[in-house]
Amino acid sequence: MNQAIKLSEIHDLIGIGFGPSNIALAIALEEMSSKYGSLKTLYLDKQKNYSWHGNTLSTQSELQISFLKDLVSLRNPTSRYSFVNYLHEHGRLIDFINLGTFYPCRMEFNDYLRWVASHFSSQCRYGEQVIGIEPQKNGQQVETLRVISHDSEGQEIVRSTRSLVVSVGGTPIIPELFEGLRGDSRVSHHSHYLQWISMQPCIAGKAMRIAIIGGGQSAAEAFIDLNDSFPNVQVDMILRGSALKPADDSPFVNEIFSPAFTDVMFHQSEADRQRLLEEYHNTNYSVVDIDLIERIYGIFYRQKVSGNQRHAFRCLRQIEKVDANPNDIALTLCNTTNGDIETHYYDAVILATGYERQEHHQLLAQLQEYLGDFRISRNYRLLADERLKPAIFMQGVCQSSHGLSDTLLSVLPVRAEEIASSIHEVIGKTSVVEVEHLESVN
Repeated sequence: MNQAIKLSEIHDLIGIGFGPSNIALAIALEEMSSKYGSLKTLYLDKQKNYSWHGNTLSTQSELQISFLKDLVSLRNPTSRYSFVNYLHEHGRLIDFINLGTFYPCRMEFNDYLRWVASHFSSQCRYGEQVIGIEPQKNGQQVETLRVISHDSEGQEIVRSTRSLVVSVGGTPIIPELFEGLRGDSRVSHHSHYLQWISMQPCIAGKAMRIAIIGGGQSAAEAFIDLNDSFPNVQVDMILRGSALKPADDSPFVNEIFSPAFTDVMFHQSEADRQRLLEEYHNTNYSVVDIDLIERIYGIFYRQKVSGNQRHAFRCLRQIEKVDANPNDIALTLCNTTNGDIETHYYDAVILATGYERQEHHQLLAQLQEYLGDFRISRNYRLLADERLKPAIFMQGVCQSSHGLSDTLLSVLPVRAEEIASSIHEVIGKTSVVEVEHLESVN
């Protein structure tokens, strides 16, 4: 490792990650600059180039919410960063209208996000993995935060900031039984699907038998892509539940994703918050769009008509054992209805097993003494004791306090405005304190 590069300039804000949440924040800060002035901001993203769920964007993937819930329209529908303006700038507005849908494909929405991100390229450093946040003290007071990152060549870079926004997204969940197969090229989490499948024998037309573990949207999309793109692939869908369940996106239920519902959620007791999360769990987790369910059911029905059972749907199955052999991967399953044990052999396994959001705890570990139990205020700021002067804001990890919309696109513009206003308030107070300090010195 080369000697660390320590940059002396102090940023008003450093954002960790440059996905939709921090892009929305960058827009809000820019559009508020005429009122509050510009800030010195920088965003660090571990990807070498911008991509939103790039390895999961199969041709069958469609956005599950309205295009009007883009990065800005709920806050400022006249913004040049809206999805409608993106369509206009790319000469596709009339064509999109002719589609008669509110739901663009994810490939197009990814291109929209990339287009917006390109307007802020001077504020972003791609290919940098943040590895830690340290306090910079003046006596007992933490004046600024030291942000330590590694670039794509392994060079350590150290920067300082007056405020921090952590938007690192989710980390793939690998079931315990598959932990020992992390380095096995035959097993992949769905988050790496496209890159992984491009290196499998089926790309060259060879027959394969693939197991998909999980019963949510990712599992369904992987199944459809394998069915449509690789006729020599046999797929087993393996899930603990009894069926693929439809996502509830009915109008009244969808109101829980409105910005106004964030207030409702936040002001509930902890027990009532948990009750609401459980009540509306089927809007986002372990559920599949009804159109996709109908397509998959149709595929299995046509198998019965033809008598050619290419794929298998193995519901109510618990995985008891995983054995990786040189020629195959053996999955031992327990039928939870009768206790029967069965073993099936596969050439590859896709883990559509979801994500967890815990990375922020590791990043902020060296600030633990100031942060206590990581409670978060209504404006998404981590509550800290008075010794910690810099403000730390969280995006995408506040579901338990702010509601199910926190990990989704639904509230991005409004949340970005709330955080941007708070940052300006914090930086404004900091500037006043610094001026007063200079005057007292002089």
